[in-house]
Amino acid sequence: MPAYLLVDTAIENADEYEKYKALAKPIAEKYGGVYRVRGGDMDVLENDLWTPTRMVIVEFPDRQAARAFVDSEEYAPVKRLRRDNARCTLVILDGF
Repeated sequence: MPAYLLVDTAIENADEYEKYKALAKPIAEKYGGVYRVRGGDMDVLENDLWTPTRMVIVEFPDRQAARAFVDSEEYAPVKRLRRDNARCTLVILDGF
């Protein structure tokens, strides 16, 4: 069953975050990740609990592949780059 990594990102340093994007994509792809949404315009239709900023959705073959990407040794320094230059919320969702 596919799983989706949903990331809401508030970028604080755009130049450094561009470096993160270039490094993260090939690692995600190595784990079977396919970017379905990577920023872009959005219409927030209801907002009772959460104010999204910049949305990213990456589809993985399953939850294990998504976790393997997030927890991988090769992603660890890239994750630090993201954390140093943006505030994020990451969620893994099961697809159907």
